[in-house]
Amino acid sequence: MNKTLPSFLLLALGLLFGSCQSSPTWEQTVEQLHLEWELVSNFTGEEGQFKARFLFENTGEKALEDEGWALFFNMSPRKILSSTHATITHINGDWYRLRPEKGFYLGPGERLEVAYTGIEGIIKETDAPMGLYMVFYGPNQQELATVPVDNWNVRPFVREEQLLRGGADKEEPYSLARQYAINERMQPVGDSDLQPIIPSPYRMEKRNGTFSIDPAMTVAYQEGLENEAAYLNEKLKSLTGVDLGSNAALGKEAAIRLSLSDIRVDGKQQEAYRLEVDESGISITGGDAAGVFYGVQSLLSLLGPEIYLREKAPLVLPFVYIEDAPRFRFRSLHVDVARNFQTKETIKKALDMMAHYKLNHFLFYTSEDEGWRVEIPGLPELTDVGGQRQHVEGMAAPALHPGYGSGPEAYGKGGHGSGFYTREEFIDILKYARERHITIIPELNFPGHARAAIKSMEARYHRFMEAGDMLAAEEYRLIDPDDRSEYLSAQAYKDNVVSVVRESTYRFYEKVVDELALMYQEAGLELKKMHAGGDEVPVGSWTESPMVAELLEESPGESPSAALLLENLPDIQDRKNLQAFFFRELLKRLEKRGLEVHVWEEMTLIKDESGAYRPNPEFVGRNVVPYIWNNMFDYPDLGYQLANQGYDVVLCNVSNFYFDLAYSNDPAEPGLYWAGFVDTKDAWAFAPFDWFKTTYTSSMGRPIDREKEFANMVRIHPDAKENIMGLEAQLWSETVKGEAMAEYYIFPKLLGFAESSWAKERDWERALDLKEMDQEIEKGWNRFANTLARREYPKLARWNGGYNYRIAPPGLRIKNDTLYANVNFPGLELRYTTDGTEPHFDADKYEKPLLLSGQVKIRAFDRTGKGSKTVTVDL
Repeated sequence: MNKTLPSFLLLALGLLFGSCQSSPTWEQTVEQLHLEWELVSNFTGEEGQFKARFLFENTGEKALEDEGWALFFNMSPRKILSSTHATITHINGDWYRLRPEKGFYLGPGERLEVAYTGIEGIIKETDAPMGLYMVFYGPNQQELATVPVDNWNVRPFVREEQLLRGGADKEEPYSLARQYAINERMQPVGDSDLQPIIPSPYRMEKRNGTFSIDPAMTVAYQEGLENEAAYLNEKLKSLTGVDLGSNAALGKEAAIRLSLSDIRVDGKQQEAYRLEVDESGISITGGDAAGVFYGVQSLLSLLGPEIYLREKAPLVLPFVYIEDAPRFRFRSLHVDVARNFQTKETIKKALDMMAHYKLNHFLFYTSEDEGWRVEIPGLPELTDVGGQRQHVEGMAAPALHPGYGSGPEAYGKGGHGSGFYTREEFIDILKYARERHITIIPELNFPGHARAAIKSMEARYHRFMEAGDMLAAEEYRLIDPDDRSEYLSAQAYKDNVVSVVRESTYRFYEKVVDELALMYQEAGLELKKMHAGGDEVPVGSWTESPMVAELLEESPGESPSAALLLENLPDIQDRKNLQAFFFRELLKRLEKRGLEVHVWEEMTLIKDESGAYRPNPEFVGRNVVPYIWNNMFDYPDLGYQLANQGYDVVLCNVSNFYFDLAYSNDPAEPGLYWAGFVDTKDAWAFAPFDWFKTTYTSSMGRPIDREKEFANMVRIHPDAKENIMGLEAQLWSETVKGEAMAEYYIFPKLLGFAESSWAKERDWERALDLKEMDQEIEKGWNRFANTLARREYPKLARWNGGYNYRIAPPGLRIKNDTLYANVNFPGLELRYTTDGTEPHFDADKYEKPLLLSGQVKIRAFDRTGKGSKTVTVDL
């Protein structure tokens, strides 16, 4: 859209600025404004509400009046209750509009406040409005120009009424002193007590002696292990500069040997391996190729941090004997690239580090309300429309509006809302994962969370209708156009649910699955697992759909589907069980393709006559795998209920494995917190067969009496433990912008998760006394935290060019004008300055308490020189 003023529209600008002469351009109009946003308080007199304000300052020479413009922005979705001087309207999702009310006037040099009240407390700077832009209108409200707003900022959160979510928030407000007290629990351990390999092997014997890898050596391997030998050579070369040869002629005389056998560890052959280092060399024997690959990863771990800290460190390995196999057969990371896009290179970096920590599945979340990220032949609109976000005139437009601060232009500066993987790029990712024994599970989330697909297929519908081809237009349409249902999804969408009674909905799903299957085939793979979503279908969906009404009028005797549907719908306005109907119909089609179908827990629930949800036994034994996230809200024992009923389940408990939840309640720490906070310890300290023992607080920080509050919860039956097929960590991306942020959220949390998903049951998991268990957890965590700082951080700094892992800022305490400082992971160092400059790794080292006499800036660093954010103290 043209951003400069056409001459024939000078009159319109005159309405805005009171003069038709020397009128500024649209860009100048925006540049003369300075905007600030401030959270005023989460304590408003009404629990669960907040007050905030926009501060407008006019630094130009023309007034901003009450006509001809609106300010658009994204904000973590919250209902707006009231506002002053302007009307703030929730449009859809996290998209809002601020429009001036009559009498709004901002003269040159003046300031004006637009205050407003909303629901749900705000404690994070990442909750603030983002992606601001202004739209200018003509006399008939036609849009004349759209201009991003760059000159604005968010005021920091410093007061207690900004640090807590209201009276119900029982977390202690974030402070450096609180962090200091938490860090005091940690103690350094000796080098011999560090964990040599993460995740811990099933059995490991340290022996006397060392073996050195010589550049003249070769890797000998059994036929079928070419990939594993090549991977070992490539990693040694990239990490150490040593370029070994390889030889398919396996012989005992070879110094490094890769082979297969029928070994079993803990009764498992798949992914099991034996690694032995002695005077004869290195031997890795696997129950299968994946086992050999994981043996290679353990070998690389044994090299230690020295190879990352010195350019030419000797490649010396201790004599060891290891037998290892995973605790769970399914160990997965989920990454959402729909809310905010990540490049192919970022995904491949994540896959490689996943492989090193022995994860074997990757849930690739490529479609959501906010974006469609994989090219599908025959459906170009999915990426032409669904692959980009930009300003549109309203939510009815067949396009995606801005989300999560993506701004008004599809590929605008700093935006992460647009982008997709071409077919070739997706195949390349599949091949990369295959080489690392990672199964990629694609996702197509229906019937909710489907807005990107809906808008794309509406654009397709209009294209064919304009061409006069009604048959083609209807072929993949996803909505009932006469549906007048009103609902609001968990992410505040009003139009993100597909019609579950259109044949074209199922035809679309089949088309996408079949095209994905062809991509897998081209990558040398077979599509065996598909994630069908099924979560958060909003209440009110389909209630005013004529197509659904027609279905409900079917004779139950003629339609078993309708009979079951009607049986579970005592109130015809409550159509939640249409989701079960949808999945029943979808599953038939996916079963014909031989797929194991993964879903969110909601897809395996059904509503009973009391209105409560219960496990639906209908899909047991049909290769349906529910993922359980809910361990602390309305159904905290749901995972065990489903496992006991016979479902294979994946645990992705929100209080332990949701990596998008912030590390802490520091307002400057990015992330969400609707279910509390998740740090690396939470991912590490997880008891999968009794997670109530490791669920310590509510989502609002209230301490949980684990014995009392969970006394009546359903427990896992001993014979159903095998139905816990594995664990998954989740990275939803509402607040994640780009590679650096993604890696910050993932690392080091992923290392704690890897220990929970691979290592054998830890002794403390079997403890009956919770106090004794907690003490053992603290001991084990102290060792693990030492290992992260001293062995794993150097690896993360160098592997694949380095990852942007998080180093926590120090804790500080001031007593008697003396500054005390500490770190959360022993092995990190503190560096400080007193002259106002930023402390770097060569700054003064903190070794004892400092007598304060002015300003101190202090940071935590690891051994590679990577640091935390700076903390400043003034006295």
